[in-house]
Amino acid sequence: MERIKNALSSVPVSAFLLYGLIAWFVITFLIYPNLNVYYEIFFKEGKLSFEAAEKLLSSDRAMKSLYNSFLLAVSLIITVNMVGVLLVLIVEYFDIKGAKILKLGYFTTLIYSGVVLVSGYKFVYGENGFITKLLANLFPSFDTTWFHGYWAVLFVMTFACTSNHVLFLSNAMRKIDFQTIEAAKNMGASTFYILRRVVFPVLKPTMFALTILLFLTGLAATSAPLILGGTEFQTITPMILTFSNSTSSRDLAALLALILGLATLILLTIMIRFEKNGNFMSVSKVKSELVKQKINNKAGNIAAHIGAYVLFLIYIIPVILIVIFSFTDAQSISTATLSFDKFTFDNYIQVFSSMSAFRPYLVSISYAAAASITVVALTLIASRILHKYKNKWTDMLEYSLLIPWMLPSTLIAIGLIVTFDTPKLMIGNSVLVGTVWMLFLAYVIVHIPFTLRMIKASFFSLDSNLEDAAKNLGAKSFYTFRRVLLPIILPSTLAVLALNFNGILADYDLTVFLYHPLFQPLGVVIKNSTDAQALADTRALTLVYSVILMIMSAITLYCVYGNKGKFRKG
Repeated sequence: MERIKNALSSVPVSAFLLYGLIAWFVITFLIYPNLNVYYEIFFKEGKLSFEAAEKLLSSDRAMKSLYNSFLLAVSLIITVNMVGVLLVLIVEYFDIKGAKILKLGYFTTLIYSGVVLVSGYKFVYGENGFITKLLANLFPSFDTTWFHGYWAVLFVMTFACTSNHVLFLSNAMRKIDFQTIEAAKNMGASTFYILRRVVFPVLKPTMFALTILLFLTGLAATSAPLILGGTEFQTITPMILTFSNSTSSRDLAALLALILGLATLILLTIMIRFEKNGNFMSVSKVKSELVKQKINNKAGNIAAHIGAYVLFLIYIIPVILIVIFSFTDAQSISTATLSFDKFTFDNYIQVFSSMSAFRPYLVSISYAAAASITVVALTLIASRILHKYKNKWTDMLEYSLLIPWMLPSTLIAIGLIVTFDTPKLMIGNSVLVGTVWMLFLAYVIVHIPFTLRMIKASFFSLDSNLEDAAKNLGAKSFYTFRRVLLPIILPSTLAVLALNFNGILADYDLTVFLYHPLFQPLGVVIKNSTDAQALADTRALTLVYSVILMIMSAITLYCVYGNKGKFRKG
């Protein structure tokens, strides 16, 4: 007992306050809202009730949305893996002419995604889209309303979700032993046999992880079904959004979100167990750098090149048209026509000179900056605690902070809505629903796990002798952290902050549930511009927003990953 008192007395008051702040945040915003969802669904007036489940089973729209979500998830596993593997083979494995240029096209999904990407595809292929107008001029009987429903959603998401393949599967491809491939070729193995027995076994672990992520992405899809699905293809998340707007049907929204959460937990559990029990042994033993393989069959080589450039066009056309049309007037945008005399800088001038036009951008920047800085500060404190102490309390803290990683953002949003729509003592008897704080808190919550893992890794890579030396010289803990440890981990911390800022800036899937009507972020404004009743001037400004977002994303990715990691290496 005396030892515990001595240990506690050596801890500064400021440290107790920080630990208390972390504990309050975890209990109030990570644990309580998610437990409260269960209570709101299954307990009515303090009594066990299955009314929400009965309402869900009797709702044709809700059951259809569940079916559509699982259909989309399964479909994406097939289509995205096919396209993703093909992209990696084109860029990394086969000797395709112009591979570096092709790679730039395939990587465009890294600089624009989510609602920006979906709105871009609708701008190109929608009823008033450029490609649709072109096809209608070539074929007068062409149906201009063709791009909607299940197939439109599947098409867009197939090409939108290959980002992880071009990043992670490409890295896995580079780990293949070239000597093994050469040995197989010398033994007379065909190209297809080598792919099936030598290449794909090495890619198996990454492919499995990507498949799980694809299923979860399809299950929780928001932007594409909402913008392109129409009335005939509604999925879970848009349906949750519809139900959450009415207090009488919030229990249905919560139950659908809970189903989404349970599916996520089950799939993550399966992935973890499969990885533990599975045999992912690589056939490679002695590593040598992979040399790109020539396609000796002339017809096969021509087909591969044609396929590679067709895919390149699919990826690059929306980006090019968004940039070009952002420099045209509203009439050209609404009619999808290009003319040199219509080119102008007025759209860009208006965005940066008119406060009403710049306001959505300012709102998003404010949210992104505030949430990114807050989540980094929060995880720096938590990582410091995890690094300095190792006991059951720190284990509980770490698992609690990883809760948002196990839950879809939809469930987190619904949990916040149903929990903080009435005064709660833990937040000073305040109501958060309908305030700007709801969205800010949600951004912080969903970005905690990724930020924690990155910053914690930086802490544990530090040389422990540095802190010991500072302590021996009489430096206090906070001084040591501020002057010794923080400067070392600052480059990687800034990289994580930049990635978070980039991700929040055009977010729609979480934003649409919690944004304040008077402070519309960019994601909501961009989505609204895709509606049929949107004004032409609004669409013009949205194209400018999209171009600026792509430029900012490209700069962020270059700073973090390019130039040998400017942020990471300082």
